[in-house]
Amino acid sequence: MRILIAEDDVETARFIERGLAELGHTVVVAGNGDDALHLGLTENFEIMILDRMMPIRDGLEVLRCLRAAGNETPAIMLTALARIEDRVGGLDAGADDYLTKPFAFSELVARVNAQVRRRAPQQTETRLCAGPIVMDLLARDVRRNGVVVLLQPKEFRLLEELMRHPGEFVTRTMLLERVWDFHFDPQTKIVETHMSRLRSKLNEGGLDDWIETRRGVGYRVRAQ
Repeated sequence: MRILIAEDDVETARFIERGLAELGHTVVVAGNGDDALHLGLTENFEIMILDRMMPIRDGLEVLRCLRAAGNETPAIMLTALARIEDRVGGLDAGADDYLTKPFAFSELVARVNAQVRRRAPQQTETRLCAGPIVMDLLARDVRRNGVVVLLQPKEFRLLEELMRHPGEFVTRTMLLERVWDFHFDPQTKIVETHMSRLRSKLNEGGLDDWIETRRGVGYRVRAQ
């Protein structure tokens, strides 16, 4: 899963980020309310974990703005405020769950999983298609013209990001963040190298290339 953590306490943020990353999740951290709001409005997440007390904008204001913009991503509110009225205020702002500090990491994980299970019936998209390329997200299977294409995990994630936005360009920076969880430029050819391998496997046998590169813009998979 791709998870947003909005927490201004560096140690707490690192603790949560490290634990969730060890479970295989992609974690993006925001240290203040403005950054959290920007990420929530411009990027896609399966769940958000928001600290109530943050600089610039508190968690309640961030959540109210996101909900007003139509963002329905499940949100768990973290807070040191344990009064009933505080919890009610968080839920009224649009939070799906409320966890008071200090908390056990295992409980946070259980609450994250519970929110994902609750939303799961609405997530009917299990197959992505782009022309002759079909991706089965449940079986982790990719086929072109019915023939299985064996991909490494990062190649699969790279193709998934493109196929989730057919016909739209996805930038190199977006791929670094979403596939490798890099929030900086590693000054390597990691994207280009994996893209070359992905294309080679998809186009084996001289098939047409369904991935387009536009210099200075990014990559896209053809919709038709």
